[in-house]
Amino acid sequence: MIERLDALIFDVDGTLAETEEVHRLAFNDAFAEAALDWVWTQALYRDLLKVTGGKERIRYFLDREAISLPDDPERLISRLHARKTDIYTGRVTGGEVAFRPGMTDLIHEARRRGVALGIATTTSRPNVEALITACLGAEAMGWFAAVICGDMVPAKKPAPDVYVAALETLGVPASHAVAVEDSGNGIRAARGAGLAVVVTPSLYCAADDFSEATWLVADSAQIASVLRWA
Repeated sequence: MIERLDALIFDVDGTLAETEEVHRLAFNDAFAEAALDWVWTQALYRDLLKVTGGKERIRYFLDREAISLPDDPERLISRLHARKTDIYTGRVTGGEVAFRPGMTDLIHEARRRGVALGIATTTSRPNVEALITACLGAEAMGWFAAVICGDMVPAKKPAPDVYVAALETLGVPASHAVAVEDSGNGIRAARGAGLAVVVTPSLYCAADDFSEATWLVADSAQIASVLRWA
């Protein structure tokens, strides 16, 4: 249990919003534009999500399928991922993604109570900004005192690095904060940083191991009750 609640640190994809299907479609669009015949089905993508980070996911897919490329693989991976990010952020900005139930109210209530807000995610900053701005408004990025993305730390989830960095930026000890997550990798990352973690499983991570979670809620709108705000 926590000593007191001074900060909430949110994962993004799957936690704040069910973004993973939009990510999958954006990957497929990027592949098609590059004249590649790769199609990530929902079943395949669920398996690929065990690997955190978009570029890492493409790299894993190439190795797994033993795909050889005439072009420099790393250059191709970077180009595909950059284009996928453009496609994804365009979809989000266009209104294709909404926050999960209760998340907007949870953020507003945290601000009302003086609880600091942080983000600890493996996704890239443009993806975070597109989602937060689309769902909360242009000023909302300023509400988060720490925004730590995967490319800002040595190792991505399930390593604890993003959460350690978020705590350092917030200036809050782990015993005074709670992580909000949706996946097994996220739980391991948060617990590795010494955080209590409330998990609300996302569609793509529903079969993950949640046994290390401090609290498990099926409905994201119930997080406030776990925190005893409702």
